[in-house]
Amino acid sequence: MTSFRPVTPDALVELVVDRATAEPGVRVVAISGADAADPVGFADRVSARLRLSGRPAAVVSLHEYVRPASLRFEHGHRDGYSYRTGWFDFPALHREVVVALRERQKWLPRLWDESTDRSARASILDAGPRQVLLLAGPMLHGRELGTDVVVQLMLSANALRRRTSSDDLWTIDPLLAHDAANDAAADIVVRYDHPDRPAVSDGR
Repeated sequence: MTSFRPVTPDALVELVVDRATAEPGVRVVAISGADAADPVGFADRVSARLRLSGRPAAVVSLHEYVRPASLRFEHGHRDGYSYRTGWFDFPALHREVVVALRERQKWLPRLWDESTDRSARASILDAGPRQVLLLAGPMLHGRELGTDVVVQLMLSANALRRRTSSDDLWTIDPLLAHDAANDAAADIVVRYDHPDRPAVSDGR
């Protein structure tokens, strides 16, 4: 049975920073968590700490890699299976960020604008030899994206219900189903029901 130990929010950031910089060269870290856990906000904190230490770092939100609405909503606006399997463009994220970073020292920060349902028309960015990219968003764990470290910000069903907006309550079942199907898929699992009092798994 996995055990957890309490840590402070700052110590959690430091833990992720340490794992992200454990090896030289470019590094890719996935911060996987439901929108209710604010994985982008947590990734921003890690990125800021990395930059403070002199390491170039940036965050890529999974919501910048959604598929066009015609594909996302093919089976309706609240289809749980589509949310798990067809909502986000994981292959493009792997190709345009992870592979591009490792093979060409370049990366695309945004692919698709979710609000306008148009191409983001983002410019490709150059990466330095020590670049760290943090991918942040729902259901990143278990995707085999070729990341170096996977952090899961885990919310219980009750926490999801408390912290998810009323318009997005339908995403809770697919989020929990993904967690159940990808147990032990993360390197660092964080109990994140209370972000001011997280607990991290031992032995990961």
